Amino acid sequence: MLELVNQPEDLKRLSVAELEILADEIRQFLIEKLSVTGGHLAPNLGVVELTLAMHYLFDSPKDKFIYDVGHQSYVHKILTGRKDQFHTLRKYKGLCGFVKKSESEHDVWEAGHSSTSLSAAMGMAVARDLKGEDNKIIAVIGDGAMTGGMALEAMNHIGHEKKRMIVVLNDNEMSIAPNVGAIHNYLSRIRSDKHYKKAKEEVENILKKIPAIGDSLAKKAEKIKDSFKYLLVNGVLFEELGFTYMGPIDGHNLPLLLDSFQQADKVDGPVLLHVVTIKGKGYKPAEANSQAWHGASPYKIESGQMLKSVGPPMYTEVFGSTLIELAEQDSRIIAVTPAMSAGSGLLKFAERFPNRMIDVGIAEQHAATLCGALAGEGMKPVFAVYSTFLQRAYDQVVHDICRQNLNVAFAIDRAGFVGPDGETHQGVYDIAYLRSIPNMVLMMPKDENELRHMLKTAIEYNEGPIAVRYPRINGLGVAMDEQMKPIPIGTWEVVREGAGYAILAVGPMVQLAEQAAELLKPQGMNVRVINARFIKPLDEAMLLQLAKERVNLITMEEGAAMGGFGSAVLEFYANKGIYGMQIKPIGVPDYFVEHGSIAEQRTEVGLTPENIALQIQAMLPRKKVRA
Repeated sequence: MLELVNQPEDLKRLSVAELEILADEIRQFLIEKLSVTGGHLAPNLGVVELTLAMHYLFDSPKDKFIYDVGHQSYVHKILTGRKDQFHTLRKYKGLCGFVKKSESEHDVWEAGHSSTSLSAAMGMAVARDLKGEDNKIIAVIGDGAMTGGMALEAMNHIGHEKKRMIVVLNDNEMSIAPNVGAIHNYLSRIRSDKHYKKAKEEVENILKKIPAIGDSLAKKAEKIKDSFKYLLVNGVLFEELGFTYMGPIDGHNLPLLLDSFQQADKVDGPVLLHVVTIKGKGYKPAEANSQAWHGASPYKIESGQMLKSVGPPMYTEVFGSTLIELAEQDSRIIAVTPAMSAGSGLLKFAERFPNRMIDVGIAEQHAATLCGALAGEGMKPVFAVYSTFLQRAYDQVVHDICRQNLNVAFAIDRAGFVGPDGETHQGVYDIAYLRSIPNMVLMMPKDENELRHMLKTAIEYNEGPIAVRYPRINGLGVAMDEQMKPIPIGTWEVVREGAGYAILAVGPMVQLAEQAAELLKPQGMNVRVINARFIKPLDEAMLLQLAKERVNLITMEEGAAMGGFGSAVLEFYANKGIYGMQIKPIGVPDYFVEHGSIAEQRTEVGLTPENIALQIQAMLPRKKVRA
């Protein structure tokens, strides 16, 4: 069947029985392809029938399919002409792991962060009605994403305006981490309540059996059915918000899905179709542990063993183990995460300190302000968050934490390039947006041992907010100091002596800078390498000494060049009125860097030892040629 389907219109020639065969083939296709490339396996195995039903009944791209986050868009890609490119998934210049407009006209909305789909759907619905068009709008959002405040804001607006659309709530009881909170518990009650469905069916059957007027009464019995909702189930929230609620239904039952979509399409106004699915459906390892298989590395199909590289621990692991050590010594420490307890390395912390581990769900804004209030009450909150997700809490960092100068420690994971997750997840903007905020201290370690000391520094710092950013890579395998010591705020470290030229490097760039210096050694150049571990405040004493020596500088950062660390160095010298030095900032240029390996991404923007060596050679004085 899969060989026969290359575009959505090919589906419409199939019977429902053939669609069910196709569903099995798509699952096998995904399991085989992702065993080589890695990717979001479990979310996509869970939406096979759902995606088939949507493309079978509706007409993409005229009808708009909006996928929240995009973790679950692989089946959509397969059905819209990209099946033969799947071997390139998440590879450099290959298929994106998320929805991508440049790939297909069927991709109408891009997202790598959750809870945006309903706002996008509302925008498209308003535009459709103003233009006098009649296309359908179907948004697919997970139960985890529904905890995001933005989703609730959009529901409030949609319900008020009564715009015609279908919102598919893909309820698999799991986002990336197990869902938490009142909304999760609310959906659980809806899923498990059999009394409401049975009672509603009995009322309808009784009314329809009344001679002559039964059908008419049944059609006018909405108030009676609503009373059953209030009496028997807590599933009225969506209807109170202005949606027609349908469900919950089995998201793997194709005939039922097709019938439910057809019914939803007849409603003049917003419909919430509550679909219950199994994350990882059809692959036992993924069904058994959907959290681990949310984003899988390459694996062996038969055993489910993931083929992870062997080497030093990742920075994330070092953070998690170090925080446990620190929390053993300091009862003020509380870890806070926005639904990323596993991704942020906090699972063992949660086991050791269950009362000092707070997972707020997908709610970065709430998490930031919560941390501010905890700090205001004398606690030491550690906000463990990916760089790309911290962007969502920018106002709270400014308004609720830095403005009040509260002692919040930020552990910013995935800082710098993130490889296959690509442009929506690149952690390259935090330096620029954090260093401009008063009271913020910002640092980055050159290796995993220095990360431990920086975490100690962050915990003992009591003069305001402080952040340590670290990358999504393995450490260098350096020896770990048993005793952690705080690092004096705003001090840098010379890791390689030299004269005339110096590289000011941040984080993993220190290692690359040392390699660049080694490349220049055969030419008789001894380049100084400085670990610029504090991005804010700068080591002003060292910068003044470099100016005194008239050293030419290269700055290196795996972050946005505009407004980044290099800009800070230029600003320092400009404000001091110091001129006569050559200063070349090297960072991420002013465009979104797409997916690929981290090495490929660094090469693309010139963050390589070879390019740094060339940049220093370009600073050499040119010999004057006589006419």
